[in-house]
Amino acid sequence: MTIRFIVPGNIEHRSGGNLYNARLVEQLEALGARTEVVMLDGAWPPGLDEDRESLAWSLRDADLAIVDGLIAAGAPGEIAAAVQAGTRVWILSHMAFTAHADLEAQALAAASGVICPSAFAAAKLKELYGLERVHVALPGTLSADAAVGSQPPHIVCVAALLPNKSQLILVEALAAISGLPWTAALIGSPDADPDYAAQVRAAVGKHGLKGRIRLTGELRDAGLEAEWHAADLSVLVSAQESFGMAVPESLAHGVPVIVRRGTGAEEALGPFGAGVAVDLDGGPDALADVLAAWLEDPELASRWRAAAMTRRGSLPSWTATAESVLAVIRP
Repeated sequence: MTIRFIVPGNIEHRSGGNLYNARLVEQLEALGARTEVVMLDGAWPPGLDEDRESLAWSLRDADLAIVDGLIAAGAPGEIAAAVQAGTRVWILSHMAFTAHADLEAQALAAASGVICPSAFAAAKLKELYGLERVHVALPGTLSADAAVGSQPPHIVCVAALLPNKSQLILVEALAAISGLPWTAALIGSPDADPDYAAQVRAAVGKHGLKGRIRLTGELRDAGLEAEWHAADLSVLVSAQESFGMAVPESLAHGVPVIVRRGTGAEEALGPFGAGVAVDLDGGPDALADVLAAWLEDPELASRWRAAAMTRRGSLPSWTATAESVLAVIRP
């Protein structure tokens, strides 16, 4: 059996969805499954007519296909036609695309099945579309060395510079506590949304924080590990997040995390005390208060760090992720 894995080719920055897809393919292969990755460029979602035609060709003659939800959300006709022709088509839905809700609902209903990376994402599909046939395959985590930390404490935010990732809120919160000792790094591509990246850069300059907040650009491998090694705390306060792969990545380094309440990042953080979920409906003040408490209360910081170190040993592996997927897609 060959699994044809159809993924978007138009996401060039480091994203949780792309990382999940790549790790899943690696582990499927390691478990003996044959995979064939097809990268489809296009204006997904919903895609143009020629994009959907490319998807139809990619699905042709396949016995089993997994289609990334970014593509599937705009192509219900192509999904339905492939299933009718005998291809088992599973949709890997990293997040719901409510701007294309009608198309997405049809695509999900037409598929052989749906996989989500979190219970939060699965519940969202059920809430939006009444979808019951959703299987959860939690992201795995690569083992990593424990962070050593820095003096003054070093805060990292690992996410592309995008409005949804809310780096502006983090900058404003840090500006509000500029009298306390800290440094910070915003680690993510500025090319995903250059206008927003420019706003973040301008906010750092406006508050006179260029010497304390670094915009590193996208980092990988040794460069990213160096930042994790120096980190004492990470922050992921996206407005919407199906899971937040940077959260377990942080915990794998023994680094506690602040996330936004009401997002899938809460699920990734877990109930183990390795950080906190903050209600940010009122803006950056609540985040500033939590950051100040962490900086000024050594006992609180120690509890978060100890909980994060404990969590390092219980994070799921990518092998477990791949096994979960194989268990549901195999006939």
